[in-house]
Amino acid sequence: MTVHDIMIILVMTFPMAIFTIYPGILLSNYLEKHYSIKESQKRSVMVVVTFLSALLLSSLLYYV
Repeated sequence: MTVHDIMIILVMTFPMAIFTIYPGILLSNYLEKHYSIKESQKRSVMVVVTFLSALLLSSLLYYV
């Protein structure tokens, strides 16, 4: 894996975020409902899940 590969994957992450916002929202709402987390924690979960799933999706699209 070169620096070029990493840069391509990171650039592809931003458009993939459009497709991965919904799972992040669903998971954060589920955690808020069942585990009564605070609003700041809910937003953090939403951002982290969205970014990681977008990174995973763009990596899969690049290598497969």
